[in-house]
Amino acid sequence: MADIKVTYDRQANAAYISFAEPESRPAVARMYPCDPTEVGGMINLDFDEKGLLIGVEVLAARSKLPEYLLDAADRLDTDTDTG
Repeated sequence: MADIKVTYDRQANAAYISFAEPESRPAVARMYPCDPTEVGGMINLDFDEKGLLIGVEVLAARSKLPEYLLDAADRLDTDTDTG
C-alpha cells in the first residue's frame, strides 16, 4: 500500500493529506482552490511541476474529514490534551 501522510493542526482546524514520497518533498508548482460554495469549505489541491497531485489541504477539517483520520494524523500543534 502506498504511503499517504496526514497532518493536522487542531488550533487552525486544518489538515494536509500528502501523496508524495516522504523523502522527495516536491515543491508545489500550482495550487487549485476548490470553490468554497460548492464544497462547503476551502479545499486546495496541490500539484507538482509535472502536473501530479501531491497533496490536499483541507480547511475546516473537522467538518470535512472523518474523526478517525484526524485522530490518527501527525499533529502539528502542541495542544494535544484538549478534545
